[in-house]
Amino acid sequence: MNKLAGIYVHIPFCIKKCPYCDFYSITDQSLEHLFIEALIKEMQIISRHPLFFDSLYLGGGTPSVLKPANIGKIIENAYRLFNILTASEVTIEVNPGTITPEKLKGYRDIGINRLNIGVQSFQDANLDFLGRIHSSNDAKKTIKWARKAGFDNIGIDLIYGIPGQTKKAWISDLQKAVEFEPEHLSCYMLTYEKGTPLDRDRQQGKFKPVADFLTGKLFETTMEYLTNCGYVQYEISNFAKDVHRKSRHNLKYWSVTPYLGFGPSAHSFIEFQRYRNCRNVKKYINHIKEGRLPVEEKEILNREQRMMEMIYLGLRKTDGININAIDEQLGINFCQIFAEKIKQLEKDGYILHIQPKNRCALSRKGMLFLDSIASMFISEHI
Repeated sequence: MNKLAGIYVHIPFCIKKCPYCDFYSITDQSLEHLFIEALIKEMQIISRHPLFFDSLYLGGGTPSVLKPANIGKIIENAYRLFNILTASEVTIEVNPGTITPEKLKGYRDIGINRLNIGVQSFQDANLDFLGRIHSSNDAKKTIKWARKAGFDNIGIDLIYGIPGQTKKAWISDLQKAVEFEPEHLSCYMLTYEKGTPLDRDRQQGKFKPVADFLTGKLFETTMEYLTNCGYVQYEISNFAKDVHRKSRHNLKYWSVTPYLGFGPSAHSFIEFQRYRNCRNVKKYINHIKEGRLPVEEKEILNREQRMMEMIYLGLRKTDGININAIDEQLGINFCQIFAEKIKQLEKDGYILHIQPKNRCALSRKGMLFLDSIASMFISEHI
């Protein structure tokens, strides 16, 4: 693996935990100083890593609860300790309920060149249902402030499939987002993750989830609307204004490219080995104090697991599976093994077999059935 790698930093603090979110976070910010100290020490322990990096992504949690000075310490140490290229993409996730013009200017001054703004919806009723701490007006102000602060690479996150949401209401959200001309849009279907408060409410019948056929229609609407507005879909949920505005960091996850993760619950992936840090800030801090890495799980992917990852993640991207890479890395003949399956799926209009680039990609129709199509390839081989 000689591709440029990425660095992910998990900031585990939130002002309030959203009921649909299953990412690790806490609302007690009294541990912020100790966490940052531990984070920098974790980086120091791993600092001799020979990889070269071209993306640094601060996610969470809510990274924008931290002051620019503290985010600056993290970025400064990352550049000092790792081979990060000068023209790297440096992203921070921001929640509109935690942002001021001064904070955005501070983030720009410390070297952040890309914002990912968690808008989720421009409708207050939807934001209330999702338990967000911001209003639609906060979201609009944040985007305007970001432009004034000099950010020319802004991503907006939206959620569809919210109970009671109609096609018309979803198009209204998309329209408002596009009016701000963001360089990137991520549109995620609302999911009910096991153990979250929202999933418990669903099980107790406190609301009626959107029917599967309707979420499928909303997904189709998303692709059609954003394509007509000039956005390029490069992954099932992600759209960029042009090829240079794709999320360089997130592409690493879908392209099975190495990345290092720092902070509680962060994942790392190097040479088909996956590591996961413990999901507890105090435990994380204590491990680092004792001079130990906070890794809680380590998994070495076998040949079948590697194939599963390369197929599933490859099919998420609109340019599809890189057949040559699979053949080379796994020592197989993909087209020969799956000849009948590819032929049938092509005939049914679910996949496109792009011969000149030697790629196998889902059609728009096929994207609606990603999981079942991926499992067809995987189950047939295993």
